[in-house]
Amino acid sequence: MSNASIKEDLKAWALMATGLGMILMLMGSTLYMAVAQSFGFYNLTGESGFSLEYWQAALSDDIVFSSLLYSMKVSFIGAMGSIALSYPLAIWLRKPMAGKEIIIGVLRAPMFVTGLVAAFLFVNIISYHGILNQLMMWLGLIDKPIRMQNDSFGWGVIFLQIWKNLPFALILVSGAVNSIRSDVLDAASDLGAGQFRKLVDVIIPLSIPAVQAAFILIFIGALGDFSFFVIAGPRNTYSLSMLMQLYANEYMEWNTAAVIGMIIILMSGVMAVLTTLLTNPLAFKKGRLK
Repeated sequence: MSNASIKEDLKAWALMATGLGMILMLMGSTLYMAVAQSFGFYNLTGESGFSLEYWQAALSDDIVFSSLLYSMKVSFIGAMGSIALSYPLAIWLRKPMAGKEIIIGVLRAPMFVTGLVAAFLFVNIISYHGILNQLMMWLGLIDKPIRMQNDSFGWGVIFLQIWKNLPFALILVSGAVNSIRSDVLDAASDLGAGQFRKLVDVIIPLSIPAVQAAFILIFIGALGDFSFFVIAGPRNTYSLSMLMQLYANEYMEWNTAAVIGMIIILMSGVMAVLTTLLTNPLAFKKGRLK
C-alpha cells in the first residue's frame, strides 16, 4: 500500500472520528450508566456499591413481570400487523397506476405525526363521545356510546403502533418487493404458481432480509414507547416504559428504573436474535411449484 493511499485512509478516519466519536461517547456513556446503576452504582438516594438486590427485587416482582408480558405482547402484535399489512400494499403499489405518488404520500403521512399527537388524535376518535361512536350511532349500529378507550387488552395501543409504523414497514418491504425482477415472477407463473404460491414461494423468501429489519426496528421502538401506552393503554397495567418512569420520577428509585431499562434492552436483543434465527430458513425455502 502506497503512502498516498495510507494518507487518504487516515484522512477519512479523521473526518469520521468527530461525528462517530461523539455518537459512541453519548451512547456508550448512557449504556454504561444504565448497567452500572442496575448493579447498585451511582445511587442517587443512598450508598453506592455493587449489589444484585435491585435485579432480584425486579425479577421477583409480579408487577414487573406483568408489565413485561404486556409490553412484549403489544409490541409483537403491532410489529407483525405492520408487516402483514405492508405486503399487500407493496404488491399493489408495484403495479403502475394513476395517482400512485399521491397514494404513497397518504400512506406515509403518519411518519410526519409525532407519537404524542397521534395518541391524542386517536383518543378523540375512539372516546366515549368521539367521532367513531357518533358515526356508529348515526348509522344506527348502536343505541348509545360504547367505551373503547383504554381497553384492558391494549388494542388501542396496538392500533396506534400499526398505524404509526406501517409507513416504515412499507418502505422496507416495498424496496424488497420492487427489487424482484418481473421475469422471476413470470417464470413462477409459467411453472403453474398462482398468486398465493408466488407470494409464499417467491416474494416472501426474497424479501426476508427487509422483513427482519422492519420487524426488529419496529418491535424495539414499540417496546420502549411511552406516549402510546400512557395515552391509549389500559389503566390497570403498566408498560415497561411507564414503570421505568414511575420508579425514576415518582419513587426516585433510579437503580430499579435502570434494571427495567436493561430488561428492555435485553428483550430487544433476544427478540432480534430470535427473529433472525426463525426467519432465516424461510429465505432459503425450496420446493416444487404446483
